[in-house]
Amino acid sequence: MTVQNNQPPVSRNRSFRALLRQVLQLQESPQRTALACALGVFIAFSPAYGLHTVLVVLCTWLFGLNFVALLAGAFVNNPWTVVPILGATYWTGALLLGRTDTPTFNWHDLSFAGIYQQILPFAMPFALGGFVLSVIGALLTYPAAYLLVLKYRPAPSALAAEPLPPPNQVG
Repeated sequence: MTVQNNQPPVSRNRSFRALLRQVLQLQESPQRTALACALGVFIAFSPAYGLHTVLVVLCTWLFGLNFVALLAGAFVNNPWTVVPILGATYWTGALLLGRTDTPTFNWHDLSFAGIYQQILPFAMPFALGGFVLSVIGALLTYPAAYLLVLKYRPAPSALAAEPLPPPNQVG
């Protein structure tokens, strides 16, 4: 006997919207939310692959920034964008260093030493490109996130914004 589930599967797009909605409703200043998103994008473009989530947790703890906003920025680097980000990272670093060689890989020597020797010449362009793209991404993200938060964050209710009347003095 099979049980049918009539609910549609949760799409990746819907979960991103939920995360964005959660970021827009944070109870902190738009500046801090934008800063957390920008730092998350900085982490997303950094060449510290495998450590992005650790860096998000560390920045949350060190700077007291919101975890959800940092994570939303770091999600720029995901399985769908990792290959273009890696390519842009290397290309940017190689361009800045004036290198024109194309990375090649010898699949016959997959030992640790062999892989290390093949990757080492491309480490500097990769690190430089990652740093440059991290800075550019963060600088572009801050104003965009700030404006987005200002535009879409629910405004405080009019009743909460009005001052209370002075108390009646009974004498």
